[in-house]
Amino acid sequence: VGVQLGKKGEVVVDEYSQTSVPSIWAVGDVTDRINLTPVALMEGMALAKTIALGQRTKPDYDFVPSAVFSNPSIATVGLTEEQAVAKFGNVDVHTSSFRPMRNTISGSPMRTFMKLVVAADSNVVVGCHMVGDESAEIMQGFAVAIKMGVTKAQLDSVVGIHPSAAEEFVTMRSVTRSIRQSKEQPVTAAA
Repeated sequence: VGVQLGKKGEVVVDEYSQTSVPSIWAVGDVTDRINLTPVALMEGMALAKTIALGQRTKPDYDFVPSAVFSNPSIATVGLTEEQAVAKFGNVDVHTSSFRPMRNTISGSPMRTFMKLVVAADSNVVVGCHMVGDESAEIMQGFAVAIKMGVTKAQLDSVVGIHPSAAEEFVTMRSVTRSIRQSKEQPVTAAA
C-alpha cells in the first residue's frame, strides 16, 4: 500500500496522525508514540475531530500520567529530574518517604515515596512521581493540576485530607535538593 514504516516497524504519522498515504491515518500503539490505552483514545478523539468535524486537532502529549500496577504501585506525570534540568536548568526537588498511617496501624512495613519536580525560576510543578498504595488514583488528580500549570506555592496553600497518603504532596515544604545549571553550561537529558 505504501505506508511508511519507521526503524522499529511503527507506522510513521504526522502531527495529525496521517500516514504517508493521504487516505490512511493511524493512532495507538501501531504508531509507537506513547503506548498507553488512554493515549490511543485521546489520539482517536483528535483524529475524529480532524476528519469528521473538520477541526484539525493534534494529540496533546504534554503531562500524560502513567502507572505500573505492581505492589507497591508506581505512578508518574510530567518530567523526571533529568528532563527538567535539561529543559529549565534550575530545578528544585521535594521528596518524602514515609509509612502511611494505615501501614503503621496494621504493622505493615510498606513505605511510600513521593517526589515533586519544580522549575525553580517559575515555581511551576513540572513532575510528580509516587511509589506506594493507590498511587495511580492519587496521580490522576495531580495530573490535572500539573497539566493546568500548578505552582508549588499553590500546592502549599491546599489543605490536605488527613489521614491520607495524598496529603503528603501538599505538605512537602522543604527542598530536598536544588539543581542549578548555568545558562552557559550545556545540559544533557537522560535517554
